[in-house]
Formats: sequence, structure tokens, C-alpha cells
Amino acid sequence: MSTKMFAIGNFTAMAITMATGAGLAALPWAPAMAAPEAPYPAKPVRWIVPYPAGGGSDFLARSVGQALSARLGQPVVVDNKPGGNTAIAASETARAPADGYTVLSADNGTMVFNPALYKTLSYNPVKDLAPVTLLGRFPMILVVGPGMHVSNVKEFIAQAKAKPGGIDYASAGAGSPHHLSAELLLDRVQASAVHAPYKGTPPALQDVAGGQVDFMMADLSAAVPLIRAGRLRAIALPAEQRSAVLPDVPTFAEAGLAGFTAFAWQGVVVPTGTPPASVDKLNAAIAAALKDPAVVRQMQELGLEPMGDSRAGFAAFVENERAKWGALIRAHKIVLD
Repeated sequence: MSTKMFAIGNFTAMAITMATGAGLAALPWAPAMAAPEAPYPAKPVRWIVPYPAGGGSDFLARSVGQALSARLGQPVVVDNKPGGNTAIAASETARAPADGYTVLSADNGTMVFNPALYKTLSYNPVKDLAPVTLLGRFPMILVVGPGMHVSNVKEFIAQAKAKPGGIDYASAGAGSPHHLSAELLLDRVQASAVHAPYKGTPPALQDVAGGQVDFMMADLSAAVPLIRAGRLRAIALPAEQRSAVLPDVPTFAEAGLAGFTAFAWQGVVVPTGTPPASVDKLNAAIAAALKDPAVVRQMQELGLEPMGDSRAGFAAFVENERAKWGALIRAHKIVLD
């Protein structure tokens, strides 16, 4: 009895050994099991800015990025990629892995102006870029230099109409918010002027202050020092309410031109296909960063308005902007290629 049991036991042990050996031999041919992915975020986030270091967009990304890093628990690395009216940075973002580790500062030009201004574009803002949130607005302001002897909107309109094409205006570049805001103003008051595009806001403002150019729709933060120095005259703000930075300057509505608003704005987008859970986490973390007292103070000191929005809210905002500015660009046949 014990001998038979031993034989059976040996047979069983041998069978198990053979089966185990066969299993081990088969392992190299079986598909390897993927290691579970670490929860997002598990590495640094790259924040692409489509403008040079030192400007308002760069400041905004670095200020919010520092607060965002604390909330994500990962470094946020700002990468400046200027050029192409933001198209270079947008194209690079569109080609980046859709994993939540590449984000882009996207503005009016990136999401709204470029598709209407260019016949061919290296990226498609609708198909290639997904909205995360609206960051903030850069209020605009109408300023005139010593060559225009006006002190309010009524006088500005009268002088612009009295010299059709005889006045000129500066902008930070063709297709910039400064350019198109001025065109929108001229369209509203049925006047015309000659456009003088510059490579950036500072040189444009300096020439307006020097009297070489008549006026400019400038971003408030850049214009304030020259206004306070008495080199530029502030006429009105195309905003819903006055700015705490220049409380004595009226809005266009207060000055008699209702419904005229224009802002340069910044938002955050990611490559299309980024996991919704990662986008939601970015949205929540950026919203929290925009409420950080230090970030709010830094933005307000430059006249920037913190915004923040849901993904759907930002998408709807961009669609409204496309309708507004696209109609203006087509009506005036403004093209950049």
C-alpha cells in the first residue's frame, strides 16, 4: 500500500515538475504584462510660452506655474518658443505626446486670429488643441501721443473722421490684439487710419509717446508707466468697468460708445487626446493657483485680471471670440500670407 502510494506520489510530483517546466519554457513567448502607470502627474510639466522671456505672457506663466507646481507636486518648467504669431509654439504643442505633460499658453492669436488671418497654418486650433482653462485678461487702453490734441473719445472720433487715412496707429505686430482692437474701434466709429506694425509693444509705445505715431490700442500694463510719466494721454478703456490701476480713466461705454470691449487674453491648452482625468486635474490645480493671494497680487500689480474657467466654459468663450473677430477680419480682408 505504501509502495503504491509512493509510486503515485512520484508520478504526481513528476507531472507537476513537467508542467511547471513547460510553463516556464512558455513564459518568454507569452506577452509581458504592462507595469501599472503612475498616477498623474509623475514627472515635470512643460509649459510652452509662445513669446520671449520677460514679457507679460512669460510673467503670467511663471507666476501661475510656480503656484501650480506646489499643487501638482511636480516642477513646472517654462519653455519660451516665440515666433510665427504664436504658431511655432502651437505646432510644437500639437505634435507633443497627449499625456498631460505639455501645456501651452494660448491667446487670441493662437486660438482665434491665426485661423482667419492665414490661408495655411501649421496647426489646427480646433482639431489639435484641447482647452483647459482661461487664465486671465490683459485689459486694453486707447492712448494718444503729443501729435493728437484730444482728451476724450468724442474728440478722438471727430479728429479721426476729419482726416480719413490721415492719422496712424501703432501695434505690437500685424495680427496682434493691439492691431485688431484698433481696427475694431475704427470700424465702430466708421473712421480709417494707417497701420504701423512694430515688433513688440515697447517700441510701438515709445514711438506713440515720441509723436511719430498718433495713437495705439495698448495693453494696460505696458502703457501705465508712460501714462503716469505724462508721455501718453489715456483716453478710454474698452472694458466693462474702470481699472483700479487708472481709476480716473473712463470706459468707452461711459464715454458714449456702448458695447465696445476688447481684451488680450491668455488660456491654457493641451494636445488633443490628453486623458480627461489629467485635464481635469490641471484645470482644478490652475484654478486653485489663480486664487493664490500672491498670484492675484502679482497679476493685479500689472493690471492683469485673473479669470479661471471650466473646460467647457473656456471652449464656449473661444467660440464666441472666433465669431466676433472672424467677422471683422473677413470684412476688412486682413490677411498675413
